[in-house]
Amino acid sequence: MDMEYMKPAEIEKRSFEIITQELGDRQFPEEIAPVVKRVIHTTADFDYADNLMFSPHAVRQALQAIQDGAHIVTDTNMAKSGINKKILAKFGGEVHCFVAEPDVAAEAKQRGVTRSTVSMERAAKLHVPLIFAIGNAPTALIQLEKMIASGQLHPELIVGVPVGFVNVVESKERIMQAGVPYIVARGRKGGSNVAASIINALLYQLVQREGF
Repeated sequence: MDMEYMKPAEIEKRSFEIITQELGDRQFPEEIAPVVKRVIHTTADFDYADNLMFSPHAVRQALQAIQDGAHIVTDTNMAKSGINKKILAKFGGEVHCFVAEPDVAAEAKQRGVTRSTVSMERAAKLHVPLIFAIGNAPTALIQLEKMIASGQLHPELIVGVPVGFVNVVESKERIMQAGVPYIVARGRKGGSNVAASIINALLYQLVQREGF
């Protein structure tokens, strides 16, 4: 097999060309296609062409929220580190992750709940427009759904892509019924890298639109 030799800047472009070729006749709405392709690029997993679910107008609403200065909340520092904070900052946004804060850990232990649960409660107190990017903890999605149902929270978007086996499928399905915009990877697949790639796909759409 012949190797392709190219400059680093060309590798991503070529990867997306390969993804487009392998998707064949599959067609996606204009705003959704970059999200699906970037997740496939991140994971090399074409199952995401079928299991990524979008609420109506989710991408459009998320792009507007970011333009209006929405902040991003993640459930892992890995997801936080993977998001392009330089682009987000151009629109006045920041990325937050509270899961490793000592007081969050202490409260979670005292209450007998997960740190992700407490982290979501902490995020709800930010009092700015929020987009949640959840790639690890189904308990984060469960807590978000509870706060939405009680009127404590109305996020601009929930990216629900935790990975695993316990309560993962169920928590995603609950978010899809919560009445807020969502991008969800249905089933067991996902991860912090997927959550970050979805947010970055949104940010890069804005870069193209605004000509940064």
